[in-house]
Amino acid sequence: MQRIAIIDIGSNSARLVISHIYKNGAYNMVYNQKEALRLSQKLDKTGRLTEEAFASTLETMKSFAYMCRLYNADKTIAVATAAIRSAPNGPELTRLVEAETGITLHIITGNTEAYISYLGVINTLPVKDGIIFDLGGGSTELILFKNRQIVESVSLPFGAVNTTDMFNTRGTMSPNVYSDMSFFLLSRLSQHPWLKQNRLPLIGVGGTARTLGKMQQKRSKYPSSKIHNYKFSAQAFHDIFSQLRSTTLEQRRKIAGLSSERADIILAGAGIINCLLETTGCKQMIISGCGLREGLFFDYYSKSENMPLIAPDILDRSTQNILTLYTPDTTHSKHITELALTMFDAWKDLHKLDKDYRKLLKTAALLHDIGITINFYSHARHSAYMIQNAQIFGLSHREQLITSAIAGWHNGISKNYFRDRNYKELLNENHWQAINKLSLLLALAESLDYSQTNQIRGIQPRIEKKHAVLTLHAEGIPSIEMHQIKQHIRWFAKVFGVELSVQLG
Repeated sequence: MQRIAIIDIGSNSARLVISHIYKNGAYNMVYNQKEALRLSQKLDKTGRLTEEAFASTLETMKSFAYMCRLYNADKTIAVATAAIRSAPNGPELTRLVEAETGITLHIITGNTEAYISYLGVINTLPVKDGIIFDLGGGSTELILFKNRQIVESVSLPFGAVNTTDMFNTRGTMSPNVYSDMSFFLLSRLSQHPWLKQNRLPLIGVGGTARTLGKMQQKRSKYPSSKIHNYKFSAQAFHDIFSQLRSTTLEQRRKIAGLSSERADIILAGAGIINCLLETTGCKQMIISGCGLREGLFFDYYSKSENMPLIAPDILDRSTQNILTLYTPDTTHSKHITELALTMFDAWKDLHKLDKDYRKLLKTAALLHDIGITINFYSHARHSAYMIQNAQIFGLSHREQLITSAIAGWHNGISKNYFRDRNYKELLNENHWQAINKLSLLLALAESLDYSQTNQIRGIQPRIEKKHAVLTLHAEGIPSIEMHQIKQHIRWFAKVFGVELSVQLG
């Protein structure tokens, strides 16, 4: 097992994350620490980092170094961005950090920062084309990508912290300040005409973007706290920004979703996003919970495990990671998945579901037994909870909930478990009917390898004159499997309105 520590010293805050990469290639985060540094506010009149900046950074890095030793980190990757990059004495600070902690703090260029943030987004969001903005404390990186490849990128020297200082937006924003700030930002953005992409989504990375997403979730009473891949309209953002502009600092500290530590810089950060929306013409925002740190991890992981830097299929890669993380032997899960998908493809005229549901069935089938890690009894319910909260990339919030319900029902329907939860508003009656059909297919597939001996090697589902037939190709007589599948025949007739006969081929 490898223990990988990643440190990101930004202009507003510093982060340490530690992840494990296991011998089977699975990975997960095991530690996260955030410290507010505000380095962009700790500069003298010449732009040099002050003694306070040196002291706070060194103290934070010593704390991070201690945790790296405590977790026995095998590899530490540490980067510094805009505040240290722009300061003439930034290299002096990194030398001091290395001398005092033993950690080499690399100052990365704006273009490198943009590329690494792009890696974090492209490996975790199911978006083919878009504009990424990574809005930090002292800079904003902009990346245009099409067909999942970078087309243009730039790093601009303004962020939530230094823009706050420049226009003094900690209090209420007056019309004159708003006008001056907007003119400044729009004039700089206009120097990059490739930003005009009104048909593409604007993808936000960083604390300001996440905060605005949380605020919108609170305003709309969104039934989930997940922020990664959360989508809302440009108009919804404008409504939030309009509210923020009329508030005092004390009033902002009481707004739901807005943390008190970010209340003083949110106006400038939101002002930057407002100008980005005006420049690009984008009508939708997508929040990414993944960015620079995840990009650094994927860069290391791809080299360590000899895998593509950009995942060809982010849903498949993340699903396989979770499966491998919780399942010592994946043979049974993969066999069940093959059987379930064979039935899905052969019985299209029965279930009448499109290919998007096929990927949900595949994901649920692969992960249907991971709840055994918690407790075999009621493991379907445990699997549902784990799927709902796992880092499964490539699914919308609704799709991930549907997937968890499919897995949760594969041992029988349990409507109350899902419908009593606050996220029930994400699903309508059509979704529940689809879940019923897909969980039945998963239950049938589970029955066909109940002994986990792979005795049934293949199946041939078909429809004959409004009658469903399932022919099993097995080695010997699969008596346990034949007994188990008969338990679902009444369920099949109720869901599909036809009888199911099972026979050996």
